[in-house]
Amino acid sequence: MHTSPAISHPDLVVGLGVPDDAGVFRAPSGDLLVQTVDFFTPVVDDPFDWGRVTAANALSDIYAMGAEPLTALQLVGWPRDTLPFEAAARVVEGGLAVMAEAGCTVVGGHSIDAPEPQYGFAVTGIASPDRLLTSAGGRAGDLLVLTKPLGIGIATTAVKRGVAPPGLEAAAIALMVTLNRAAAAGAHEAGATAATDVTGFGLVGHLHELAEASGVAAEIDAAAVRVLDGVTELARAGVVPGGSARNREAALAYADLGTDTVTATILTDAQTSGGLLVSVRPGSEAPLLGIGGVVVGRLVAGDPGRVVVR
Repeated sequence: MHTSPAISHPDLVVGLGVPDDAGVFRAPSGDLLVQTVDFFTPVVDDPFDWGRVTAANALSDIYAMGAEPLTALQLVGWPRDTLPFEAAARVVEGGLAVMAEAGCTVVGGHSIDAPEPQYGFAVTGIASPDRLLTSAGGRAGDLLVLTKPLGIGIATTAVKRGVAPPGLEAAAIALMVTLNRAAAAGAHEAGATAATDVTGFGLVGHLHELAEASGVAAEIDAAAVRVLDGVTELARAGVVPGGSARNREAALAYADLGTDTVTATILTDAQTSGGLLVSVRPGSEAPLLGIGGVVVGRLVAGDPGRVVVR
């Protein structure tokens, strides 16, 4: 696949050859087209909320690249014989509500009959060359700022198992439907050197990719990381999604997670529509702190991609 002419072009800025949040192609106008696609099965029970979460999650890759969302195509898989179309309509309503909030125009899409419900978007954004952010620009000495708390994967798993404490489901949904638009603006104002969104690979996994692409190592100050209320207790009780458990096992190849298993579980928890992880020069972090971001670590000289939890 990697030798196919379909994945190379003189105007391809970011493609399949490097891990990043979206593909980037230089248009004849000189503007950069930023493209991503994301879809998944339900992470919450309410159809409208699932639609909102899915849209915010798809848009997050565009914001992580420093781009503005422009258009989107909607993707729907629906088990027509087992679930009512009224529920599908509510999913779509939720997705369109968040796309409208982002100023992103849904120009079409495609639906299929599927054995289980699936929903998502292919999103195209636009960025000027001087605003593009990738995972590869970080430098030793940069501070790492995370703009949302962790624990979404553990929280949604607790809801599915019926063991979530009061208020956790609402808090997790509110977090997931919050656009990363303000975080992207803060990253630009702070002169960010690199950025990524924290989603399925968890904080440690996505930091590993950013550090490796930037040719540096990284440290996480575990005590500085914000966590959703109630998640630490759930992790201690063993309420952990399968994806998060796999993340933790995979991280052992490139990370020192420390001796606290609960902390390691949270730092590798698979997120849906998580925050942006942004590297900035020391002293430039104020715009990100102003929108709720927290300094959670730093990039350091060392083996590219190595992550150490302090």
